[in-house]
Amino acid sequence: MDPFTHALASYTLKRAAFPRVPRFTTTAMLVAGTISDLDLLSAYFGPSAFLTFYRTYCHSLLAALLFSLLVTLPFLLRRRGPTEIQTSPLPVFLAVLAATVLHLLMDVCQSAGVELLWPISARRFALDWVAHLDLWILGILLAGILLPTLSGLVSEEIGAKSKGPRGKVGASIALATMILYIVLRFVLHGNALAAMESRTYRGESPRKVAAFAESGSPFRWHGIVETESALHEVEIEVGPAAAPFDPDTAVTSYKPEPSSALDAARDTAVARRFFQVARFPKATVEKTREGFKVTVRDFPYARDASSGWRVEALIGTDPSGKMRSQELAWDRGSQQPW
Repeated sequence: MDPFTHALASYTLKRAAFPRVPRFTTTAMLVAGTISDLDLLSAYFGPSAFLTFYRTYCHSLLAALLFSLLVTLPFLLRRRGPTEIQTSPLPVFLAVLAATVLHLLMDVCQSAGVELLWPISARRFALDWVAHLDLWILGILLAGILLPTLSGLVSEEIGAKSKGPRGKVGASIALATMILYIVLRFVLHGNALAAMESRTYRGESPRKVAAFAESGSPFRWHGIVETESALHEVEIEVGPAAAPFDPDTAVTSYKPEPSSALDAARDTAVARRFFQVARFPKATVEKTREGFKVTVRDFPYARDASSGWRVEALIGTDPSGKMRSQELAWDRGSQQPW
């Protein structure tokens, strides 16, 4: 998710589950709920740093625990006034930890993937249920925060007394609605995968499929199908009013023919590192005066399901296939943050 949605989710969680903790907790939860996205700054240090740090160390359960302790520490060390009520730090820590874990859970539901179990495992978890910027989740959270606030202002204007902490009911409804929405996405995602797996593409059966969420509609998905010789992009709609899925509408991109240059490129360090992140890596082989240039990119090239910039692996070989150069670079067609 984008940082703004994470901040809204943290504030909604505070109102719903921790309405009576000290005011400092609101700030602490907002910081804890967004601090993991500091790894986005790695893009300013180049594609190699971005590939290493983005959605990895800062998005692990261990980091969530460490961040929670770090954010709670100023509360423990601050000097309290003589009339201030002594408060246990445990509720504050639990609230901050809940906001940090909520951040991870929301990111797991996307397609970029996070290394939850680092440093034990480098496996990335990605459920592909929701989009990076999901307009429905954004709208649900904003409604859960703004509508109770407006209602409270009206109540104060007419002199009515509020019962319980302000915004608790609205925030609780917003969180419950967001969970139900994600469950709906889970069901529709399964239907999209089943539809793609049950078809053939250019006479070949699927070896691997994925369905990426669209931001505007939970019924529309962007599908990727890998077969023996090609990768296929499809647009698929699921739901009661959806038209039957036609695999012949797929946009097909064929894999390169086997070659010594391609074999050498697959064995390079940058390619192996790239394969750890790329969901559907696809290579292109170009003949040059010095030999061959192999470019490995994450398919599809036309859209990015996670962020606005992408990394590619560039490997150069001589005519016999011996490696000459290798590097990670920014995809020239991606949207840079600067």
